[in-house]
Amino acid sequence: MKVVMREGIFKRFILGFSFLFLFSLAAVAQDGNADNGKKLFNANCAACHKLDKKLIGPALGKMGDRRSNEWLQAWIKDNAALRASGDQDAIDIFNEYNGMPMTAFPQLSEQDINDIIAYTDGKSEPAAATAVVAEVDPKVQLGKTLFQANCAACHKLDKKLIGPALGNIADRRSNEWLKAWIKDNAALRASGDQDAIDIFNEYNGMPMTAFPQLSDEDIDAIIAYTTAGDMKPVATAETADVNVATPKVNTSWMSYVVVVALLLFVVWVFLKSNNGFLKITSTILLLLVFAYVLFGTLFEVGVDQGYQPIQPIAFSHKIHAGDNKIDCQYCHSSAKHSKHSGIPSVNVCMNCHKSISEYNGPVADEKEKAFYDGEIQKIYDAIGWDSEKLAYKEGYQQKPIEWVRIHNLPDFVYFNHSQHVTVAGVNCQKCHGPVETMDDMYQFSPLTMGWCIDCHKETNVNLKDNAYYAKIHDELAKKYNVEKVTIGQLGGKECGKCHY
Repeated sequence: MKVVMREGIFKRFILGFSFLFLFSLAAVAQDGNADNGKKLFNANCAACHKLDKKLIGPALGKMGDRRSNEWLQAWIKDNAALRASGDQDAIDIFNEYNGMPMTAFPQLSEQDINDIIAYTDGKSEPAAATAVVAEVDPKVQLGKTLFQANCAACHKLDKKLIGPALGNIADRRSNEWLKAWIKDNAALRASGDQDAIDIFNEYNGMPMTAFPQLSDEDIDAIIAYTTAGDMKPVATAETADVNVATPKVNTSWMSYVVVVALLLFVVWVFLKSNNGFLKITSTILLLLVFAYVLFGTLFEVGVDQGYQPIQPIAFSHKIHAGDNKIDCQYCHSSAKHSKHSGIPSVNVCMNCHKSISEYNGPVADEKEKAFYDGEIQKIYDAIGWDSEKLAYKEGYQQKPIEWVRIHNLPDFVYFNHSQHVTVAGVNCQKCHGPVETMDDMYQFSPLTMGWCIDCHKETNVNLKDNAYYAKIHDELAKKYNVEKVTIGQLGGKECGKCHY
């Protein structure tokens, strides 16, 4: 009788202990890390959402106050399944946005989603660093505006571009001469001015545009700017370190404790208990867990989501597509015409970088301006461009830039960029994620067959200015008794479309 009492107490202790850890783990999981959530938001959500206003999807600021955690977990991981379950909120959101499906994110863990929710709730938004800027003379500010509008295409302050460097030009030429040269340099040469003739000959007879529309005051402002230069902001001592990220608290040890506790319980069952049913049940449970882990691992083989190789040149999509708003198809011009999007040649880079030999934008925390300038120099080294003489080097043996491929489908899969970009009007971000926020490009989507089929099942056929699909759409709409036909119903689920 005493032994039975001990075993009953011990069982209750083990079960209570396990429940306590599971409850503690769940409680910790609810407490998201906003700093990590910001990274996850930028990587997964920012292509379609902002915090404070609508983008492609609704504003997500304070979404934790509007929806329960359980609902958000289900919606983010598989919103199509949530709609199929009859959830009215999910259906209403889908209809509000004209049946535009949201990408499912089954790869995000519950903790990842809690981190995102914490970020959208603004629980740990770092304060912006203030900057101290020396008071700028309005005349210098006007001169900078005029310089950028009229001079910057051919001149820099500190080095040659197409024309000479103009920094401190007032120390080398008189004010009267500069005004005559800028307003009509051809007339100044015709008057016999030797300096004007020498400059014309030094630059191989390349005429400078005349600017008769500039007043004397405008030119004085430009000269003032070339003397003062750019005033750069300096972070104050109080806020110089606000961008230091807070390390994420690692709570994975709690999972290990729970697993160890469960394993100890199973060992105890086999060593101490005579209950055969309990032993069989524990064995089956262990086999199911093992099978689940094994098959989950096997299904991840060949899925390279998150793959981010080191490239030979640190090309930043954030700087080009984000800060400078360069259209994706300027560089990847074949995406709308062919199967492949194509890797831009160095000649495409040189369309801009003949005139851009240094970087003057914001720098990442761990990098300096010299780093970016060095990466531009790698382009010049590949093609043989002399940034001082502004000419290609004669007889130079050009070297290809060996970019590392990131997105790579198996050989038995057919995918055509033009079908998606030109015919369907799919944005690059739909598959490649918010590239305009990526300093280092990585594979955003899983690119699995299930992921593609889910998109085909949820995406409606684009009928705008498309008479070819209009007739087929009407016939299929009657066949399936729907108003809007999906790509899947059009044939996007047929094996032969992608495998043949």
